[in-house]
Amino acid sequence: MNYWTQLSVEFANQRDYLDQLYRVYPVAPNLRRELPEDIMNRVETAFTNRDNENLIRNLLKLDLFPVKDSYVAFLRRDESSIGRNPQTINRIAGNLYAMGIDEIYDKCSEPKEANRQMGPMFKNWINRGVLGCPVFDDETAFLRYNGNAVFNSSDARMKDFATTYLGYTHDKGLDFIGKFNGKYVIGEAKFLTDFGGHQKDQFNDAINVMNAHLVPNRLGVEVEKIAILDGVLYITGGNAMYTHISSNDENIMSTLVLREYLYSL
Repeated sequence: MNYWTQLSVEFANQRDYLDQLYRVYPVAPNLRRELPEDIMNRVETAFTNRDNENLIRNLLKLDLFPVKDSYVAFLRRDESSIGRNPQTINRIAGNLYAMGIDEIYDKCSEPKEANRQMGPMFKNWINRGVLGCPVFDDETAFLRYNGNAVFNSSDARMKDFATTYLGYTHDKGLDFIGKFNGKYVIGEAKFLTDFGGHQKDQFNDAINVMNAHLVPNRLGVEVEKIAILDGVLYITGGNAMYTHISSNDENIMSTLVLREYLYSL
């Protein structure tokens, strides 16, 4: 097991890991989604008039469609298909009428899942200056700065930076780019809240980013690849994620030991 992974496992199993982690991932109350008044007015009108096509057209403009139906994604991605498939539209509309307008409102305004809220939290934490070095959102200023620093921007801009300057070849965006003691560090950050399913995919995404091939870079610098992972993977036992991290020497670590790792370079 990697030294930094071992520290992370010990932290998670022997200390106030979750209390400390809440500073990085402060899960917000599940507030209901706000529904645009103009769209919902058109939904109510279409519902009252039994205008199936316009009912569905307007509901598709919302983030969350009120009915779970395998055909909705196709309709959302190809609006022209709505007029060409009247039987499908009538079938879905029938389910909506059976629900009633109040339940439609309720389903469309359901809170986002907590896991969907995690995305920007790590970068927000970085922006608070917790690593004790400057944080730049401009790549030119980051490159010109001679000391320890972090470049913190959108996943896409960070991917472009890593591709252009650091020889990064993977197609996924990045959550972390820093330079410490002359070395550059790139990585993906995830909070894994459970085993299996989507969470296992998230784990694999981070591992794939860390193991991505690097070509010689134009800066001529050494680049370290890391996976900044937190959550259930550090629970000792037979789960697949723990088995992976305990049998490999990859740079997998908790956010809570990230600062110590960076200043050890």
